[in-house]
Amino acid sequence: MKTHRPRLSRRTALGLLGGSLLLPRAAMAARVETLSGTAFGTQWRVAARPDRGLHRLAPEVEALFAGIDRQLSPWRPDSAISRFNAAPAGAFAADRALTEVASAALRIAGQSDGAFDPTVGPLVARWGFGPIVRGGEPDWRALAARPSGVTKARADLTLDLCGIAKGWALDQAAARLRSTGIEDLLFDLGGEFVALGRHPDGREWRVAVESPLQGRPSAATLSLPSGTAVATSGTRAQSYVLNGRRYSHIVDPGTRTPTSGTLLSVTVVAADAMTADAWATALCAAGDEDGPALAEAHGIAALFVSEDAGRLRLRRSGAIAEMLL
Repeated sequence: MKTHRPRLSRRTALGLLGGSLLLPRAAMAARVETLSGTAFGTQWRVAARPDRGLHRLAPEVEALFAGIDRQLSPWRPDSAISRFNAAPAGAFAADRALTEVASAALRIAGQSDGAFDPTVGPLVARWGFGPIVRGGEPDWRALAARPSGVTKARADLTLDLCGIAKGWALDQAAARLRSTGIEDLLFDLGGEFVALGRHPDGREWRVAVESPLQGRPSAATLSLPSGTAVATSGTRAQSYVLNGRRYSHIVDPGTRTPTSGTLLSVTVVAADAMTADAWATALCAAGDEDGPALAEAHGIAALFVSEDAGRLRLRRSGAIAEMLL
């Protein structure tokens, strides 16, 4: 992956955009310092008070993301996850990044009854998305993850952690900055956010849920309590239209086909970005009716954005209503 030098700036108004979440310009009225760079094919940005010395931490953030990329990127043939996918059946020794994220992915696969499936990579590639072009039928139950490594029952089983790994990487980076004494920050990695402390003007950090419909204003604005994370999964960023039908990169493991219906995006707020990332994917894959029911069953704070006759329809679950402005 090409490395770009992080950029440090001080601004009175800044829009942070990525995925389906953005930071409204009005939310940055107080003076903040920002640091930005690239990782995992997307942008990352940190906003904090201007006296926090963000610039000195840029090399650490870059090194952290580069190390995670070497472990979890399915686009790299030399990554740990690619080597696992090419390995024979049995146990595969791995470092913390792969074992911890795989373990969380399998846990959420079980909780969601397979709506989140980390073995769905070959199906995603079959529909024109993703790099895992070889592999057998998905079966997350045939995998096991332990601190020492990951085990698969069949040689043709593969792992695709793209629906959860970016959230884990964001958690690691935010924790690293916090360990240096930066208690108030908003960290954005490709449209997923971790909020710590408060905005410099004393209120909570705010992000807007981008409208999935082109040319429309934001669907909602969220006020994030300290120590929360937010992620969105939807059809706008990666999809194509063929013969009048839109095909999304999100595959429903039950039907083995891209998600369809009126549901356009799901935004989840959780205690960490890894959980928010995975559940946003799971609820979006579950669809219009099963998704909200699944969120309610697990007490997940989620916002479902659907299209109804050209208009946006919002459906809420859990504590998300308390965060809407």
